[in-house]
Parts: sequence; C-alpha cells; structure tokens
Amino acid sequence: MSAYTFRSSRPDHWVSPRPTRDPARLSAIHGPLRPMQQPGLLARLFALS
Repeated sequence: MSAYTFRSSRPDHWVSPRPTRDPARLSAIHGPLRPMQQPGLLARLFALS
C-alpha cells in the first residue's frame, strides 16, 4: 500500500454547493421569461394569451 495521497488544489464540483441564483439578477442577464411554445397566428393577430 502506498503512503502517497492525492490532493487536488480545487475541490470537485459535486462537493462544493452551488451559489444561490437571484431571480432579479437572472432576469437582468437573460431577459424576461418566455413561453416554450410560440403563440399561433390567430393569437398573435388578436393578442390572445
């Protein structure tokens, strides 16, 4: 058995917790939320949602 132990300078990504995501910051970066499907022709013509 070896006495050598592996030490990384950076912890694995699955060990460290993810930073919290502020909704206002995400909205400023990516823009407002949009629906997954584009509205149809009639919905666009008559502004139905």
